[in-house]
Amino acid sequence: MIELYETQRAMRNMRKAAMQRGVVAVLDVGTSKIACLVLRFDGTERLTESDGIGAMAGQAGFRVIGAATTRSRGVRFGEITAMVETERAIRTAIQAAQKMANIRVDHVIACFSGAGPRSYGLAGSVDLEGHTVTEQDIGRVLSACDVPDYGDGREVLHAQPVNFALDHRSGLADPRGQMGQTLSTDMHMLTVEGAAIQNIAHCVKRCDLELAGLASSAYVSGISALVEDEQELGAACIDLGGGTAGVSIFIKKHMIFADSVRMGGDHVTGDISMGLQVPQATAERIKTFYGGVVATGMDDREMIEIGGETGDWEHDRRTVSRAELIGIMRPRVEEILEEVRARLDAAGFDHLPSQQIVLTGGGSQIPGLDGLASKILGHQVRLGRPLRVHGLPQAATGPGFSSAVGMCLFAANPQDEWWDFEIPVDRYPARSLKRAVKWFKDNW
Repeated sequence: MIELYETQRAMRNMRKAAMQRGVVAVLDVGTSKIACLVLRFDGTERLTESDGIGAMAGQAGFRVIGAATTRSRGVRFGEITAMVETERAIRTAIQAAQKMANIRVDHVIACFSGAGPRSYGLAGSVDLEGHTVTEQDIGRVLSACDVPDYGDGREVLHAQPVNFALDHRSGLADPRGQMGQTLSTDMHMLTVEGAAIQNIAHCVKRCDLELAGLASSAYVSGISALVEDEQELGAACIDLGGGTAGVSIFIKKHMIFADSVRMGGDHVTGDISMGLQVPQATAERIKTFYGGVVATGMDDREMIEIGGETGDWEHDRRTVSRAELIGIMRPRVEEILEEVRARLDAAGFDHLPSQQIVLTGGGSQIPGLDGLASKILGHQVRLGRPLRVHGLPQAATGPGFSSAVGMCLFAANPQDEWWDFEIPVDRYPARSLKRAVKWFKDNW
């Protein structure tokens, strides 16, 4: 834990240095594509009071000066399975983006979607010594949160204070400088499998780049696809990717829950491939051009030419009606949405004051998906596209780029995390020590 705290601090400092130098790249390592955007910061720090708390709060002015995507290789379910293949794909994307930006990039901030995320809500409180809240008090109250034993081989990816309370006043965004006796906080902690983080870090290192930050794709998609009111009042963002569907819930501009379903658009393509007995590439083309989830009377008569290059003339001239195609796609899409609903129910989404759901990601472009989703999930559903960012090329404004654009916002205006504050050495969450004490008590 202490190593991760130090590593995250080091990455945060590296990001600060890269932003001061003016250029940083963001990398979205997905199952179906790897996207890279190169950002230039012009150093205009427009600090606004309401942008949350923290040493780095404020909106940095930036624009996208390079963008590239390539087909992802060696990634399944959002996790790296073939290091050399993924390294080659990352190099291809980074080099193309650098060429467009006409500048060399040394630092990247990456996001990924798999790795079995788990959310924890923690609480802590401390008595104030000087009756005025200082930066050190915030460090103390964050370290007073009782970290659960989240299991070996898992690492903390995000640890964000989502609420502060001073005596009886709750809902404070930034308590610093205010007077009171007792300061308490609620913190959201997200853990993922450590091996996935190590693989990404190792892969980036092999590409001769420095890793200046890591984020969960479900989190950054929510930042870019939800409008400000939705983030404030409460909404869920469902990022339908190729290999996974990321789920994140926001309220008061903070993420309070994240999870992922190990199914996505590639599974729909696989079903079409098996159902029509065509290669994956042909299935992907048919899904993109003719796919859908709601059949109408017209679809029985609309015939789709499958095509193919097997050499068997009869086999290559087959046609299928659009209604049959929808019959193959719909059950899998329903299964993905049922899984998403189970995750939302487990998170207690029904108890939020506002229950808007936003679908984004490449998989959300299937026609008729929003209607089907509102039936299955039982809430208002809209399709979300990423926010407009300066300099973003038209090709990168679709829902498939929500996490890449969210990474830009995450890099420019990071929310406070646990490691942004100096934590007193005696309050380090030394789990190994606690465990040793517990073992001693139990056994003697």
